[in-house]
Amino acid sequence: MKHYPIVCGKSGGFTEGLESFRELCRKEGYENVVFQIFSELLGEEEVMSVCRSIEEVFPDAPYFGCSTNGNLVDCQLSGTQIVTAIVLEQATTHCMVFQYDLAQASAEEITADIAAKAQAHAWVRAVELYFTIPKDSTTRFCEGLRTLRPDIQIFGGISCSGDITSSDCCVFSKAGGFSRSSVIVVFYGGEEFYVDSIRITGWKPLGRKFHVTACEGSLLRELDGIPAYDVYHKYLNIRNDENFFYNTLEFPLFYEHNDTTILRVPTASHPDGSISMSSDIEPGSTVRISYGDPKTILDSIAHDSSRIRRFSPDVMHIFSCAARRTFWTSNEATYELEPFRDIAPSTGFFSHGEFLRDKGCLNQHNVTLVIAAMREGEAPPQEDILPERQVSLSKMPLVSRLATFIGATSLELEEMNSRLEAANRNLQQAAITDGMTGLYNRAETQRRIEEQLRSVDSTAFSVIMLDIDNFKQVNDTYGHQEGDAVLVALANILRNEQVKSNASFSAGRWGGEEFMLVLADTEISAASLIAELIRQCFSNTSFHNVRPQTISLGVTQARPDDTVDSLCIRVDTALYKAKKTGKNKVVVD
Repeated sequence: MKHYPIVCGKSGGFTEGLESFRELCRKEGYENVVFQIFSELLGEEEVMSVCRSIEEVFPDAPYFGCSTNGNLVDCQLSGTQIVTAIVLEQATTHCMVFQYDLAQASAEEITADIAAKAQAHAWVRAVELYFTIPKDSTTRFCEGLRTLRPDIQIFGGISCSGDITSSDCCVFSKAGGFSRSSVIVVFYGGEEFYVDSIRITGWKPLGRKFHVTACEGSLLRELDGIPAYDVYHKYLNIRNDENFFYNTLEFPLFYEHNDTTILRVPTASHPDGSISMSSDIEPGSTVRISYGDPKTILDSIAHDSSRIRRFSPDVMHIFSCAARRTFWTSNEATYELEPFRDIAPSTGFFSHGEFLRDKGCLNQHNVTLVIAAMREGEAPPQEDILPERQVSLSKMPLVSRLATFIGATSLELEEMNSRLEAANRNLQQAAITDGMTGLYNRAETQRRIEEQLRSVDSTAFSVIMLDIDNFKQVNDTYGHQEGDAVLVALANILRNEQVKSNASFSAGRWGGEEFMLVLADTEISAASLIAELIRQCFSNTSFHNVRPQTISLGVTQARPDDTVDSLCIRVDTALYKAKKTGKNKVVVD
């Protein structure tokens, strides 16, 4: 693959450039050519005059492009309109261009057709997307492309304009013409075609975590139960006015989606305090406001540029969020692209949003740099690869140090809160459990009986009371330490039975060697079977220094007029009968 930029100025000069390139194609034998067009101009006539010139000189060649917030050639800002000829050198390499009107077909219909076309062309290895700014979330579109083969890489960007806050933009292609409501889909692939793609953010979470407590698709209503806008107002003093989008560009929300870190920029705020996002956010998600950290960005670029360098691409396509261009205003717009400049020829643009497939899922990103590296044929030997360029900061910006400080202190506070919450949970658990056995204590067991009696169907539960037979002899003969071991062994049996019976079973130590079991939604016949199983299990338990032990059990079911006292007296009477009539048995009231 090769890139040939063609000067795009006066119409006559551009046509001469195309004709010169046509002569080069004839001389070199180039037959498969595709034209890529990026334009900061939005007028249909301004754009289509370029397209018509291409059609006149290369009537059979496909072309595609979009409006931008700035055009890139070889990682540097270029003119207001750039045209690049992509030459496919291998006879087995293919490129196909499609265009779909988002206003005429649903996301499901479009993605189904894309998937069908990709299925029909086994050579497809990469899908490149050029969107106009969608009126709705792109989530359904991203979800619709899940069915594409796992080996197909997907990347692309959303068209933009010189005014990053404006929704005015366009795409255009030979397949569908000029449009302000379409998506262009480009297939690349073939036997000798290879592709790799990366994304770089460098934005770091800043401050505390928030939970998404109310949202509808891409409309974010509440964070931690308060209007979403209030978070931006309280922590960043951003007003709910016409400048909201511009002021939040550098402070996207940071969260995990599809096992991937996503940056999501608010696109508008509303009088009710809700915020429109560029794509869906799931209820229950944990999000944080984030801030660009120059050092993190450059460290990420150093790592990922090495990966692309090892891939040895013929060409690179770059999709960089316009918010990143704004972020680097203290240097130059392409400051962070420096390490990629000598890797391979490249074209690209500053976008309104970026796409990349990761772990099988296509995600829309914001404030992200996506680079697609493409190559025909095998990579050259590694020793032929030029050394990578390094970009560094002479001095870390003060705002970056402040962001690091705030982030560190926020994490410390979160860790402290987590420890306090854990300690509080431990205290609450200690207040309702028996220290030796780990089962519920008498007070908690009694509370659970009261809770069952207050339930809608207060008779649909049973209780089991059990007592270790001749337990005083165990303590007198073997000592209290061995007696405690017997109690713990019985508690473990009850705990295991509780796990098997899940939430309907509560086991508690009633006092001394007595235990009480509360069985919700359990009639007396089932309760008696459970009691018999516990009896058999305990009688078959071996102890290291103590002979086998037995238990006696009483079982009863709640009655409509029961109180805690009447129920406990009845089950205690059943237990007493088991003791008096031979022990090691179950007596049912």
